[in-house]
Amino acid sequence: MPSQNLLSNQFLVAMPSMVNPWFDRTVSYICDHNAQGAMGFVINRPINVTVGELLSQVDIKSPPDCRRCDDPVYFGGPVERERGFVLHAGAAEWGASTAVTKELAITTSPDILHAIGRGEGPEKFLLLLGYAGWGPGQLENEMLENAWLSTPADTELIFAADCADSWRQAARIIGVDVELMSSQAGHA
Repeated sequence: MPSQNLLSNQFLVAMPSMVNPWFDRTVSYICDHNAQGAMGFVINRPINVTVGELLSQVDIKSPPDCRRCDDPVYFGGPVERERGFVLHAGAAEWGASTAVTKELAITTSPDILHAIGRGEGPEKFLLLLGYAGWGPGQLENEMLENAWLSTPADTELIFAADCADSWRQAARIIGVDVELMSSQAGHA
C-alpha cells in the first residue's frame, strides 16, 4: 500500500495508450491522494464556454472591461460535471476554500466568482467544471497498468495561458518525451 498522499500535488500525465476518452492526452493535477482514493482536476482541456459566459449563466454581473471574462472554462473531470471549482494561486481566503499547498487552493463558494467578475479575484486561477476522482486502490491499479506517468506539479504550468502543449511539457518535467513512451509496463 502506498504511503498517504503519495501522489498529492503531482501531475498525472496520460500515457499515449490511454483508451479512456475523458483523459486522452490530459494532464491532471492531483489535489489529494489517500487510502480513500484520489481527487484532482484535468488542467489542459478548455471547453467551449468562457468565464464571462459562465458568470452570466449564474447571474453574476461583470463589467464590460472584465479582464478575465474571455478566459476559457475547463473540463475538470467526468465526476459532477455541473459543479464548479476554482483552482487558484494564493491563500484559501474565500467562503469555501481548501488549501492544497501553501501556494494553491480550491474554492467552491460563489464569493470567488463575484470577485472574479469584478476583477478582484485571484490573479492566477482556472475555473473548472467537474473533477477527476478515483476510489480506493483505483489510481494505484491504473499506475500499475501504465495508464499514467507521475511528475511533480508545476504551478506555472497549471496556469499557463496556452495549454495546448501542457501534455508534453508536464512529461518533460522529468525529462520524458511522452510521445515516445511504450504502452507496455515493465514489472520486476
